[in-house]
Amino acid sequence: MLLQQNSIASTICMFSLIFIIFYFFMIRPQVRKQKLEKEFQEGLKIGSYIVTNSGIHGKIIEIKDDFCILEIITGKIKLEKNTISKDLTQLRYGK
Repeated sequence: MLLQQNSIASTICMFSLIFIIFYFFMIRPQVRKQKLEKEFQEGLKIGSYIVTNSGIHGKIIEIKDDFCILEIITGKIKLEKNTISKDLTQLRYGK
């Protein structure tokens, strides 16, 4: 009986350790990245040059609550703020 309880306890400890490792290497960095992306999108200003997730480059000419108007070579487009990529913008424009 004691051996069976020891086996169950070690199994529970092993699964707990796997979950903790999974949390610190997978979940936590992703949540941090999403937070930084959200802060970047909230801090956008008129006149900023950005790149969207789909690769569209342009200059912000108007900002509303959840969307912005982007001036591109062919004219103007309206797009959601969450489509603006922090990583691609920093890579291209170094901001």
